Amino acid sequence: MLSIKFEIMTALHIFLVIGPWQIAVVVVIILLLFGGKKIPELMRGLGSGIKEFKDASKEDEPVNDKLEDKKD
Repeated sequence: MLSIKFEIMTALHIFLVIGPWQIAVVVVIILLLFGGKKIPELMRGLGSGIKEFKDASKEDEPVNDKLEDKKD
């Protein structure tokens, strides 16, 4: 029983560990799919999306504090 659990954990560990070769393969596949000129545009869009998400989450915090004050 113990050896079966160990084998399962080892198999999961192999799939979850990301090494330099896996990163290189992913980068090459992305370059092949999108091309070198399209990647900066995609990263800009991703960055602006993350910035908007952070700004929206900061705006929600004071509203929650005001609602908790009104409950008391």
